[in-house]
Amino acid sequence: MPYKKNILVKIKSKIEKVEALGDGFCVWVNAAPQKGEANEAVLKLLAEHLHMPKSRIKIVQGLRSKKKLVLIS
Repeated sequence: MPYKKNILVKIKSKIEKVEALGDGFCVWVNAAPQKGEANEAVLKLLAEHLHMPKSRIKIVQGLRSKKKLVLIS
């Protein structure tokens, strides 16, 4: 069953990690917010953290924002 999670993104971080934050996650990536690089890094880290393929996670809101809503199926 698909569900949605709120994500807070911290860009240009020295380390890449994912931490639980309330009902969502906080994701630190060292990618810059250019040409979708940070969004791709967020999807990759979330997929690794949740032990699922990246294709099952989609950003549905906030493509150009640090606050995002992702759909996990």
